[in-house]
Amino acid sequence: MEPIDIGLWVTGFMLVMVVAGMRVAFAAASAGLIGLIWIFWAKFGYAPDKFTKALTVSIKVAGQVPHSKVSSQALSLIPTFILIGYLAYYAGLTKALFEAAKRWIAWLPGGLAVSTVFATAGFAAVSGASVATSAVFARIAIPEMLAIGYNKQFAAGVVAAAGTLASLIPPSAILVIYAIIVEQDVGKLLLAGFIPGAFSAIVYVTLIVGIAVFFKNVGPPVTGFTWRQRFEALPAALPIIFVVVIIICFVYNPFGDEAWGTPTEGGALGAFVVFCMAIYNGMKWEQLKSALLETAKLTVMIFTIIWGVLIYVRFLGFADLPGAFSDWITSLEMSPMLILVCILLAYAVLGMFMDAIGMLLLTLPVVYPAVMALNGGESVAAADSAFGMSGTMCAIWFGILVVKMAEFCLITPPIGLNCFVVAGVRDDLTVQDVFRGVMPFFIADGVTIALLVAFPSIVLYLPSLAG
Repeated sequence: MEPIDIGLWVTGFMLVMVVAGMRVAFAAASAGLIGLIWIFWAKFGYAPDKFTKALTVSIKVAGQVPHSKVSSQALSLIPTFILIGYLAYYAGLTKALFEAAKRWIAWLPGGLAVSTVFATAGFAAVSGASVATSAVFARIAIPEMLAIGYNKQFAAGVVAAAGTLASLIPPSAILVIYAIIVEQDVGKLLLAGFIPGAFSAIVYVTLIVGIAVFFKNVGPPVTGFTWRQRFEALPAALPIIFVVVIIICFVYNPFGDEAWGTPTEGGALGAFVVFCMAIYNGMKWEQLKSALLETAKLTVMIFTIIWGVLIYVRFLGFADLPGAFSDWITSLEMSPMLILVCILLAYAVLGMFMDAIGMLLLTLPVVYPAVMALNGGESVAAADSAFGMSGTMCAIWFGILVVKMAEFCLITPPIGLNCFVVAGVRDDLTVQDVFRGVMPFFIADGVTIALLVAFPSIVLYLPSLAG
C-alpha cells in the first residue's frame, strides 16, 4: 500500500474516533502513532520480525514532538495572553469597561447590548481566550440587560457572539497557534487581527441597532447619564488602553523605529502591568490563585491538543498527504477564489462538530499548503499571484479568514462552546435559549467574512506597514 493510501485510511480512522467522542488530542496522537508504525512497517515489507523496529522508530519520531514544540518561544505567548485576561477580570477592569461603555453609548437603540459588544472588544484586547470572555460578561452584562426588560435569548446571544472577538483581536491564542503551525511571523499576524476584530465588532453593533429599531421590545435604550458621569467612568478603563499600547509597541513600533521587543516580551510585560493593577485594586490571594490555576488549566488543554495534533502532522509529512491534496486542489478547473470560498464553507460545516482549536490544528497542515499553491506558492510576488498578494501576505490573510471561521464555529450548534459557557454561567438560561439568541449573528459573521474576502486590504493594511 502506498503512503498516500495509508494517510487516507488513518485520517478516516481519526475522524471516526473524533465523531465517536474521543478528545481531539488523543484521537490525533493515536492516529499519528498508528500511521507512523504502518508507514515504517510498510517500508520494511511488513516482515513480522521488523514490526518491533517499526514500533521503536515510530515512538522515537512521535516522542520528539512535545519537546521540540514546548521549547518554542512562540508558545510562551499563550499562557501570558490567557493570564492577562484572568488578571484583568480580578483587577476589576471588565466591570470598569462595561460601565464606561454603558455611560457613553447605552442611549442608542439596544444600547446595553452595544455597550456589551464594545466592552467585550476592549476586554478581548487583553484576553486571549473567547471562553473566558464569554463567561465574564455573562456574569456582568446579562443581569443588567434583563433588569431593564431585554429579551433573555437576545441578551445571551449578544454575550456569546461578542465573546468570539477574543479569538481575533490580539492578543489571541488561536492566532499564535496558527502562526506556529504554518511557520509565519507571530507579530504580523497579531497586527493583522486588530482591524478585522474592530470591523467585526462594528458589524455586530450595526446588527444590534437594526434589530432594536425594528423590534422595540428587544433592547430598550438607557438614558440619564450626565457628561460628568461619563468622564468619571473613563479613568478606571484606561489601563486596558495602556496594555494594548504596550503589546502593539512590542509587536510593531508605531514611531517607525525598531520594535521595542518580541511579542513574548510584550505579553509578559502586559501581564505584569495587569497584575500590578489587580494588586492595587485589592485582589486577594484566593483570586490570584484562581487566576493562575485557570490559566494553567487552559494552557495545558491547548498544549495537549497541540502535541497530539503535531504527532498526526508528523505522520502526514511521511504520507505526503498535504502535497497530494495541494496537487488535487490546483488541478481543479475552478477559479482560485471559488475554491477558497468552498474551503471556508467546509470550515463552517466542520466547525459544527469540532472545537475551534482542534479543527484548525487538524486541517491546516493539509489545507494551508493547498491555499498557498492556489495563490502561486510561498515565494510568489503579488503581480504573479492569483489573489493579488505575495505569499507572505496570503498566509496572513488566510490566517485571519480561518480564525474568523473559528469564531463562527464557537457559536454554531451543536458544539458551539461559547453558547454552552453562557448557559452554564446563568441558571435561568438553557443552551437552546443561547443558540436561538445567536442566530442573527450568523448573518453578521457571514457579512464580515464576505467583506474580508472581497477586500483583503482590511486585513493586510497594518502588516504592510510593518514591512
